[in-house]
Amino acid sequence: VQLQASGGGSVQAGDSLRLSCVASGLAFSDYGMGWFRQAPGKEREFVAAISWGSSSTYYGDSVKGRFTISRVNAKNTVYLQMTDLKPEDTAEYICAADRLATRYMNEYWGRGTLVTVSS
Repeated sequence: VQLQASGGGSVQAGDSLRLSCVASGLAFSDYGMGWFRQAPGKEREFVAAISWGSSSTYYGDSVKGRFTISRVNAKNTVYLQMTDLKPEDTAEYICAADRLATRYMNEYWGRGTLVTVSS
């Protein structure tokens, strides 16, 4: 199983960014997908998750109202649209897959993509 995240970069506070994660080696439409992030010296933090059919989405408290998770099963891709970015959003963003879309999902992890937000 491979989960390849992309779309990170360096932006200014208030900017928007969209991350993508392409999955291979699994039956994508059978899996919940999620995003986590890890800042230097900090523990991994849950960001968002989406159920296999997009009927349910979940967000971490720090990103509610600013980030939106979505998926296109035909493209084996999950997205994270981030708006009103803040310096505290700076982290490596990591894609995850699990049968259940929850903040505890941990079956498969991908390589991250770095997001840096400057003030």
